[in-house]
Amino acid sequence: MGKFFPFTTWGSFPYNTVNEGRADIMNKQEIYAFLKEKNLDFEITEHPAVYSMEELAQVALPYPEADAKNLFVRDDKKRNYYLITVKGDKRVDLKKFQKKHGTRRLSFASADDLMAIMGLIPGAVTPLGVLNDEERRVEVCLDRDFLAEPGKIGVHPNDNTATVWLKTGDLIALISEHGNTVHSMQIE
Repeated sequence: MGKFFPFTTWGSFPYNTVNEGRADIMNKQEIYAFLKEKNLDFEITEHPAVYSMEELAQVALPYPEADAKNLFVRDDKKRNYYLITVKGDKRVDLKKFQKKHGTRRLSFASADDLMAIMGLIPGAVTPLGVLNDEERRVEVCLDRDFLAEPGKIGVHPNDNTATVWLKTGDLIALISEHGNTVHSMQIE
């Protein structure tokens, strides 16, 4: 079950990365408790707040090959929202993604949409944020690369001051159980 990965204390971060205006938003500690309640094996790496993959690359991570990059996008009519999750070193061409998967024109969703739908701020985007999506509006598009051995993924716990490492299959099951659609696909 959940264990903390050894870390160095980097200081405190006084701001809250989760919307306190909605009582249903799970914060970092509530995510940890939820994962324990589900009896999932996971590890936690605490680190300074990071807002980009470049900043995260400066952090010593136990499984850097399993770290996820997350893109929160929407179609041009703001009807469909997608969370595209790929390995941290992978680039995503939204035009190719749109063409291959038959979506309308895609662009990054606004910070306001991110907060309203998943209760997150930029830099804290994570598949676990989908658990805050009351209307199940977000479709998760998970790169199949995360299913290859060892089948591990590293995502933020709704806060960009930590990374949670868990089995990719467990993450897919959590999101599906919540009622959001998860597509496992090859993303280029």
